[in-house]
Amino acid sequence: MTINLRNFLFPKAKSSKMGDFQELKQIHGLSISSVSADLYGNGRDDLALFYFKNGAKYAAIYTKSKIVSESINWNLKVKNKFIKALLVNTKSANTFTGPEGFSALKEISKVLSKELTLKSSQSSDGIKDVITSNQIIFASTGVIGGKFPTEKIKQTIPYLLDKLKEDQNKYIWMKAASSIVTTDTRPKLASEECHIGTKQVNISGVAKGSGMIEPNMGTMLAFIFTDAEIPPQILKDLLKRNVKTTFNAITVDGDTSTNDMVGIFSTGYAKNSKIYNVLDPKLKEFEEALQNVMLNLAKQIARDGEGAKKFLTINVTKAKSIQAARSIAFSVANSPLIKTAVAGEDPNWGRVVMAIGKAGEDISIKNLRIKFGEFVIVEDGKEIEKYDEKLIKEYMQWDSIDINIELNMGDNEFSVYTCDFTKDYISINADYRS
Repeated sequence: MTINLRNFLFPKAKSSKMGDFQELKQIHGLSISSVSADLYGNGRDDLALFYFKNGAKYAAIYTKSKIVSESINWNLKVKNKFIKALLVNTKSANTFTGPEGFSALKEISKVLSKELTLKSSQSSDGIKDVITSNQIIFASTGVIGGKFPTEKIKQTIPYLLDKLKEDQNKYIWMKAASSIVTTDTRPKLASEECHIGTKQVNISGVAKGSGMIEPNMGTMLAFIFTDAEIPPQILKDLLKRNVKTTFNAITVDGDTSTNDMVGIFSTGYAKNSKIYNVLDPKLKEFEEALQNVMLNLAKQIARDGEGAKKFLTINVTKAKSIQAARSIAFSVANSPLIKTAVAGEDPNWGRVVMAIGKAGEDISIKNLRIKFGEFVIVEDGKEIEKYDEKLIKEYMQWDSIDINIELNMGDNEFSVYTCDFTKDYISINADYRS
């Protein structure tokens, strides 16, 4: 797979240049490895291991789909919130794989825990750390159904451990982020640094997702790592507080995956002062940085929608309630008519009016104001008198489009991030298993 290592988050115009990805911050206490188990049959990296030498506190939010991956079932049954490793595979979603799918994870966890225990005994400090199966969690992505590639993964584990690196340079992060993709065209990475009290802490994250995206919790897969010392329940509270406007504010095709997962892992190496609850003032800067990382990754997923050429932001403001703003924003973002019009660079604002109406929220047509970017199109219940479609068509050629909807009925707002629909979306999904 060819990876375009570009920062594509905030292009200002169609001619804008996109810079390189930022350098991700080092997370002490984390080692990373990514290799090929030849799950695709072409030698690409398809297996990633995130190993926490001294363990990590963690929390995760999973898909609300009633059909889920066996990897999620495994994680939900692992009650331990202090883990040693996260193993991620591509190619197979390990969903609808029957009892064998769960049994496969039992087998793999036994092999991995044994190999990790052996590795710890060979460390320079000479201290043997006995690692158990319930200290390992999993994530899977790929095709639903079929047989899970248990033997290939088990046979690759020694090689995976040999490649573990504590020094997380740009290459290591990029390689890991690339190893978890499926139909993505690029890896997704983000990083921030902040303070908890007097201690500097780092946050770095990777994600994957391109199709089957309207998460209803988190995204297809997102893993966020920090060297902060934060208890599991507070990590869970932080995810819940910030997922609403990040991973739960994106859509590509309106489909919720069976494998959605967003997890956060805390190694504690920063040795910051104790955090007592999610509202602790010492967490304010950390939560802002975490929200930035989550939103950054979420936007990257929306921009990398299957076959997408344009990044689309739907801003609904001055609504009666956040729920009303959210409902209208998603109604617009998920409209195939709007997404194909954007792909065709056609400023067909009538389709936006249609999508606002079908959301079923109380609105005042007289109060409604619609803008494409900063260009006002609809006001006082009709198209503005000096509407210049030629000017709007030029704006539609940009690779980042904003549709701004002012309801003028209250003080609430919500933004949804999505992409256009192109012929390539059909081609990718028609050929996905071919």
